[in-house]
Amino acid sequence: MAITTIDRNTALIVVDLQKGIVALPTVHSADEIVERSNRLLAAFHRHGLPVVLVNVDGGAPGRTDANAGGGELPADFTEFVPELDRQPTDIVVTKPNWGAFYGTSLDLRLRRLGVTQVVLAGIATSIGVESTARAAHERGYHVTLAVDAMTDLNPETHRNSIERIFPMLGESGTAQEIIDHLKESH
Repeated sequence: MAITTIDRNTALIVVDLQKGIVALPTVHSADEIVERSNRLLAAFHRHGLPVVLVNVDGGAPGRTDANAGGGELPADFTEFVPELDRQPTDIVVTKPNWGAFYGTSLDLRLRRLGVTQVVLAGIATSIGVESTARAAHERGYHVTLAVDAMTDLNPETHRNSIERIFPMLGESGTAQEIIDHLKESH
């Protein structure tokens, strides 16, 4: 569904634009995703709206093919990429697994700020972004997805999230469309 509005109390959630994730091979250029995310960050900062930067430190427990490799992660795996326009007012959430809500204080922090809508961007579309979008939807937030400010490791899972899953969770549009709606509503 196309974007209809941006609530006055909207937060931007940027998922996993950290060194260990951005370094992975993705469908769309990670540099482009960071650049579009920075445009969203600047717009949210300009309007005095909350910005949440999420990184992942860990993985979901259980036996899966993804966990079979094991091994040590690089020391700087969780550090946000330096190109990200991080501000001192940004909320930082370190998640232990895919979604930004489970096992974190994100929902409580957003509720205390009166947030009614979240805009999502980041890497990977079908993992961290989709898991966070599903959890936000389940918690009653209006969900908006900046589909050109996200990418995935796999073209099929990226497309599946955007074409089949996201329409059931909220509204989708480009970073520029979101910025334009922000100007109208603020």
